[in-house]
Order: sequence, then structure tokens, then C-alpha cells
Amino acid sequence: MITTKNPYTQKELNTYHLISDKELKQKLELANEQFRSWKSLQIKDRTKLLSKVAELLVERKETYAKLMTDEMGKPITQGIAEIEKCAWVCGFYAKNAENFLADQLIEADTYESFISYDPLGVILAIMPWNYPFWQVMRFAAPTLMAGNTALLKHASSTTQCAIEIEKLFLDAGFPEGCFQTLLVSHQQIEDIIGNDIVKAVSLTGSEAAGRTIAEIAGKNLKKAVLELGGNNACIVLKDADLEKYMDTMAWARMQNAGQSCIAAKRFIVVEDIYHEFLSKFKTRIESYVVGNPTDSKTEVGSMASVSLAEEVEKQVKKSLDNGATVLYGNQRDQAFYQPTIIENVTKDMPLFREEVFGPVAAIIKVKNEEEAYQLASDTKFGLGSMVFTADVDKAKRRIDQIADGAFFINELVKSDPRLPFGGTNASGYGRELSKEGMMEFVNVKTVYIRK
Repeated sequence: MITTKNPYTQKELNTYHLISDKELKQKLELANEQFRSWKSLQIKDRTKLLSKVAELLVERKETYAKLMTDEMGKPITQGIAEIEKCAWVCGFYAKNAENFLADQLIEADTYESFISYDPLGVILAIMPWNYPFWQVMRFAAPTLMAGNTALLKHASSTTQCAIEIEKLFLDAGFPEGCFQTLLVSHQQIEDIIGNDIVKAVSLTGSEAAGRTIAEIAGKNLKKAVLELGGNNACIVLKDADLEKYMDTMAWARMQNAGQSCIAAKRFIVVEDIYHEFLSKFKTRIESYVVGNPTDSKTEVGSMASVSLAEEVEKQVKKSLDNGATVLYGNQRDQAFYQPTIIENVTKDMPLFREEVFGPVAAIIKVKNEEEAYQLASDTKFGLGSMVFTADVDKAKRRIDQIADGAFFINELVKSDPRLPFGGTNASGYGRELSKEGMMEFVNVKTVYIRK
């Protein structure tokens, strides 16, 4: 059984029954059967269906946003923006899939040679609660357009979102079995990945979940794409334009109540600008409208559960016990965690070493630019970094010094359908979005013809 709860009101929403092993077997067989015909459908026909998904997303954006607000506490306006982004990614692949999948001619010592991109088959997605629609759609759009069929194991807390996503594809005209939501237990996941029908798995989740899924996939010789946690650094150099970019820097931490893998977790600030930064940063954090996520004025709502807020509280307490100090905030009420700024954070503290999945900004003062980049790289994660500076050319020369999946200059790290997204080290491997994301779940086939 799955029981969902509204994190803001703490009221139960719904109860769902997990499917039996027999029902799971039927769904896997349906996905495999549908793959045989879906992969042969003309790409233009597939993209027409995806364009219809984009239309329905726009039509239903208020309904879907309200559902996310109920299930995981996302402020309603941010939910609407998430659905609009989902429509964008669908439109992007509807427009570009045919070109991405076109055979690539290669000159060789033969009559003809080229690369063909063939779908793999049934792909399993294991997705998180923090962006309940976006995380799924950025997987589903390229995967389905490549000719695969898809299975979704969503976070249990966003079960109704998962059900509605399957219904969305059916309403758009996708054949039954093309995209299916599976209400299954964690124990059943290993059997799903091990089943011969399933050819690959995509996970967005924690480092711990990534290690588990990678082990299961590896044991079964299945491809895996892992988008895991992050501990993104936000480097603020002495020539940074604080007036221009303070809103961006603050939002880089507080978006989605800090529950984002690509959020700025560690603010590494050069001492020349440190006090000015802190003053302006605190003023901006204090100004956020916090409260009921159903209110269109709310910018920071509750976290997605009491247990998640408690975990952030523990990380902050351990850091405070080791010498960090509170500049602002640090009050918790059930699942609500006040936007918080913590100073005097050092390398041995959880706020520096661990991913903190909540609205807490860790501030680290450094002497100079060199120390800033060194500390930014001092992490086991590798999802993304951001640098704020007036000297863009100088920052560009530092790109290869940080082994992350993304390097943003004067902007917060964010995902964009046109650009590949993913990490290195403990942040996972593989890429989503852009052409690279579509190529993850195809067979890159060499064709060699001699006449």
C-alpha cells in the first residue's frame, strides 16, 4: 500500500494498492509487445503524438501544478512553470528527433558506410519527487521518440502525478503500453531490471540509490544513466556584479525550497567582497514570501516531508556544533524549514561535505580566486558549478579546472532541453536532454556495405 500526504497540511491525500507480480508481468509483456510496432512507426508520426502531449500540458498546467502542490508542497506558480517547461521539452524533441536520429554517413574504404541509431527496447525510469513532471518528461520525450517504450517507477509520495502522466500519454494518442506507470515496491525493482524484457534503466535520485541501481544493472549487464545528487559551488569573485546578479544567486539556493540537485549548496566568496555579499544576500533571503504553497504569492513553501526537513536540521546542527554560526533563519515547523544562512562553514562540516536538500545556504569566505576554485573542486560530487565575475574570459580559462558536468558563468545552474545535462563522480554518469540524451538509449550501429 502507498499512502500520500500533503506536506503543508499534513493531511492524508490518497491510498493506492501496489500491483501484484502477476500484474507486473503483464505490464512488462505489454511494453515489449508494443515496442515491436512502436519502433517501426514513422518518426513523423511519433513526433505528432509528442506535439499533442505538449498541447495537453499547456491546457492542463493549472491542474497538474495543483497536484504537485498537494503531493510535495511546490508553490503553485513554480508548478505552472514546471509544466510549461515540460511542454518545451516535448516541443523540442518533436521538432528535432528526426534530425537527431538520421543516419550519419561516414567516409570509409567501402561502397557505403553509415551509423544507424536503433531503439533498445523497454526502458525503466526511476524518478524522484522534487520535480514530479519535469524529471519524467525529460526522460520520456527523447526515449519514446527514439522508438523505445517506457516504464515509470515514480517516488511513492507523488503517486498521483505518476498516474496522471501515464494518462497524459494515452490522452495524447500514444498506444497502450508505450508508457506505463508501475506502482511497485522497492523489492520488485530488482526483478524488473533483471527481466530480459527491460534493456536499460534511468535513475534520478540520491547517491545511495544510484549505487544500488548501478550494482543491479551491472550484474544484469544493463545500461544505466544515473543523475544523482550535487553539492554545487557558487563562486563569488571580487569583481562580481552583486546588484545585477544577487537575485540569481539567492534563487540558485532557494528554488523549490532548496530541494534541487543543481541548487547552489556552497557559496564560496572572496574576502574583498564578503561583507557586501552577505548584507545583500541576507536582505534578499529575508524578502522571500514564505508560507502556503497554494498562494500565488508564495516563493518558498514547505519541504516535501517532515522527515526531509528533519534531515536538513540534523546536518545544520552538526555543523553548528563544529563552529558554524547562524546569520539568518534556522527555524523548523513540521515540514516547513525557514530559509537559512549559515556562516563560518569549514571543510569538515556536513554543510560543506554533504548534499543539503533544503533551503540552507552555506557561506565560506576565502582569501582569493585561487582558493575559491580549489574549494569548489573539493567535493566528491560533480554536477555543476557557477561563477560570478566581470571577467568572463578569465573564468572561461578555468573551465577545465572543475570536473563537473556543467560550468555556468553569471547564471545559476539549470537544465535546458537544448543542452546536455548530467554529472561526474558521485553525481552519476550519462547525459539527459539535447541530442546526447536521446543517444543514451539507442544502439549506435555501424553499417558497412561493399558492392
